[in-house]
Amino acid sequence: MQLTPLIAFHLVCAIGATAVGPIALWARRRGAQRPALHRAAGYAFVLLMLGTALSAMFIRDFRHPNVAGFTPIHLLVPVALGSLGWSFWHLAHHRIDWHRRIMRKLYFGACLVAGAFTLLPGRLLGDWLWQHIG
Repeated sequence: MQLTPLIAFHLVCAIGATAVGPIALWARRRGAQRPALHRAAGYAFVLLMLGTALSAMFIRDFRHPNVAGFTPIHLLVPVALGSLGWSFWHLAHHRIDWHRRIMRKLYFGACLVAGAFTLLPGRLLGDWLWQHIG
């Protein structure tokens, strides 16, 4: 797989969400309440996650086990979109604990765990990484 404009956009959004997510989480921790920073970083995180999830729907990989080019990692698309929607629903209904739980799980699952899987050999970033290390 090569770096196409679509994959570059997906990559920039995913790395951006991974970088901005901790700021949003940190800004609302119990010891340091920074609501303006939390809101700004949170909206940036949401937009970046939307960009990541929506662009992923158009990235196909026929080299790995797939159905019509969709690999198991594509299952994260509806999970990410559903998590964002569900999180905002809870926020609108003043269920802050649920909003917090969902957003934390989304960050750790979609950014960190899925991000780690992209570093496996045979995936674009994984191939780049292992070529330069090995």
